[in-house]
Amino acid sequence: MPGGLAPFFAASPAQSAAPSAALRLVAIGASAGGVEALGVLLRALPARCPAAVVVVLHLAPGHSSRLPQLYAQQCLLPLSEAQDKEPLLPGRVYFAPPDYHLQIEPDFSFSLSLEAPVFFSRPAIDVLLETAALACRSSMLAIILTGASADGARGLARVRQLGGGAWIQDPATAVSGVMPAAALRHAGADQVLELGELAACLARLVDAA
Repeated sequence: MPGGLAPFFAASPAQSAAPSAALRLVAIGASAGGVEALGVLLRALPARCPAAVVVVLHLAPGHSSRLPQLYAQQCLLPLSEAQDKEPLLPGRVYFAPPDYHLQIEPDFSFSLSLEAPVFFSRPAIDVLLETAALACRSSMLAIILTGASADGARGLARVRQLGGGAWIQDPATAVSGVMPAAALRHAGADQVLELGELAACLARLVDAA
């Protein structure tokens, strides 16, 4: 399969097949316990990454985000907060800004929205994944990590419906298993892995793409 994706996706019988396009986007969603979990994944990314990496971490409204600075010493890739109308570039990590939904447009640029929170969260993982699925279809991978709400489950189902890959942190090993368990029930997954295994598989996938 093009892009080296096939070894790392295993489609379940009732869900979408493995992505068939070269990897263009890795979208990651996390909430409670997500600061530490994200650090594990970001440390695993090699300096050469052919995909853009976009992260939604639930943040309290009205607070500035210092996530790029927090992870700067842990990640080999450039990190920044996503800006409205900014084009996504490969080999960069983008974080959703606080109190805005982050969307990916068909021209592979960002847009920010002040629409109502989803599961009390803005940014919401569902918004990112649903728009990314439409823009990227089979050229994306979505990852759901630890969290304490059902945000991300609906978006992950859309990703799979349109041919993208879906990985979920094993709920039994997450700081909060509510989010990964909800995603698994609603959408299923190509991989359900402990966090360290997730990071290792992500590193291999990106390196092979």
